Amino acid sequence: MFMNKILPLFFVFLFVFSSCKTFVAMTSDEKKLITSGDATTAFRVLTIHSPQDSFLLRQKCSDIDLKKDSVILKKLITRLKATMDAESGVGIAAPQVGILRNIFLFTRIDKPDKSVFVAINPRIIRYSEETVCFERDGCLSIPGQSGNSLRHKWVEVEYRNEIGELVRETLTGYLRAADFTGIIFQHEFDHLNGILYTDRLCNQ
Repeated sequence: MFMNKILPLFFVFLFVFSSCKTFVAMTSDEKKLITSGDATTAFRVLTIHSPQDSFLLRQKCSDIDLKKDSVILKKLITRLKATMDAESGVGIAAPQVGILRNIFLFTRIDKPDKSVFVAINPRIIRYSEETVCFERDGCLSIPGQSGNSLRHKWVEVEYRNEIGELVRETLTGYLRAADFTGIIFQHEFDHLNGILYTDRLCNQ
């Protein structure tokens, strides 16, 4: 009787553990989209004004296999950077260009040179209980609009950087006039889960 209870739990644990460690290689369609232009070619940014785009923007993304897709990943990153520059954004997530993978770029407002960082397979490990109403949140996929969004004051995050190193840090900043790096990370992380800032609107 005891073994009858234990065995099902064991297989459930085995399934969950193996699922967490499983990475699906890029599809041929994803590779085709990524290689449809050179490193300086910006992607077309998906917007909520298109039903097909809206559907993609609401999907959850999959992790990237850094070993199998290392070459195509470099091309994706360079084109995401080109797109972000062309759109004058402070961040961009892969699903915003039709690639449903867990990767985004975010500007480090907290750095002197305001450099752009790459977050691959990111996770938010912990976050503050205290929240703020961040003013004038905007999105490249919702052009011409902005709104105040409910965000955490700080987030402890984990991700792989552009060269595959594991990074774990706490990101703060929630004031547009000063530093709002933590807000950018939360905004882009939401994209990977099919969430838009309009889902988090709050009062002033």
